[in-house]
This record gives sequence, structure tokens and C-alpha cells, in this order.
Amino acid sequence: MSYPIRLALAVVAAVASVAGGTADGVEPVSTDTQALTSGVSQAVIDAEAVERREVDLGELARATLLSAQADQISQAASELQAAAQKKTQTTATSMTSVSSTPVGSATDPREIARQMMLSMYGWGDSEFGCFDNIIMHESKWSITATNPTSGAYGIPQALPGSKMATAGADWKTNPATQIKWALGYVKARYSTPCGAWSFKSAHGWY
Repeated sequence: MSYPIRLALAVVAAVASVAGGTADGVEPVSTDTQALTSGVSQAVIDAEAVERREVDLGELARATLLSAQADQISQAASELQAAAQKKTQTTATSMTSVSSTPVGSATDPREIARQMMLSMYGWGDSEFGCFDNIIMHESKWSITATNPTSGAYGIPQALPGSKMATAGADWKTNPATQIKWALGYVKARYSTPCGAWSFKSAHGWY
């Protein structure tokens, strides 16, 4: 019910209360102007109080709804942030594991190379075949192979061998460090192991 209608009814009720009934010839209890005015004023005050309570209840309901929506948004944001952090940690762990020795449970240099090629560059069996051809010609996968003439060293026959220090301080004895350096060299110079093998087949070196 709207405020004007409620106010009008309240005024009517106040007038009736002050004036009293006239049915069956009963005289009005009072028609005093001051009493009538007082009754009307009280009715107006009561109607306004009801209106204010309704407004307050409406505002409270809206505030409660907005608070619930804000909580939902905050929870969704927290979940997104947690998912992003988890993804970052997973990526960092994956990158760290690439440089570990041995790779996974592998100890054979060939298997280390196969796993590193796949995890670092996405190279599969065909590219591994080309890389294997190169290494068999260079060092037969020996981590201490040394060319007596040039001094080239290790699995990839790096010249000088100290170049491999960029992949790790243990470059003299760690097959994973030597392979990591070799794969980076092949990627930068020939794009793929098969590209390097094609060049070596034509020129005798890579």
C-alpha cells in the first residue's frame, strides 16, 4: 500500500477515534479541535514511521544482496589466482627438472638425450635418430672422448670443451650437461638435429 493511501486511512482513523461514533443517537465523545488535530498529527507520525521502516528494510535487503554478490566475486578471484599460481609453480618445476641429472630415472646418455629432446624442444624419434647419427660419428656417446688433434671434448665434441660450461659447471663429467649444451647448439645453428645431420653429411662436421 502506498504512503499517501496509508496516510489518508490513518487520518480517517484518527478522526473517527477522536470524534466517536454517532450511531443510534449516541453523541460524539469529543469534537474539540485541539484533540482532533492531535490525533491527526499522531496518525501522520505513525504512517511516516511505517514508511521509514519499509525503506530501511528495502535498503537492508539490497545491501545483503550486494554483500553476497561481492563475496562470490571475491571467491572467484581467489580461485583464479590460486590456479594461476599453481600453473606457474608447475612450469617452474618442469623447467628445473630439465637440467637435473639424471633425467627422470635415465642413466644412459642416449635415453637422457631422448628425454631432453622431447621435453625441451618437442623433438621425437625421427629427430633423435639424426642426433644419434651425429653423436655416433663424433664420440660414440663417450662423455670423456677427446680429439687428440683439435682437443674437442665430450659427447658433442665441443671445441673447446669449456664452451659447455654455459650449460653447467660439471660439463666435464655430466652427460646431461653436455647433451643440454649440444641440443642448444644444434637448435641455434641448424634448427633441428636432422638439419645438423644433413649439414654434417655434406661437410663432415657440424
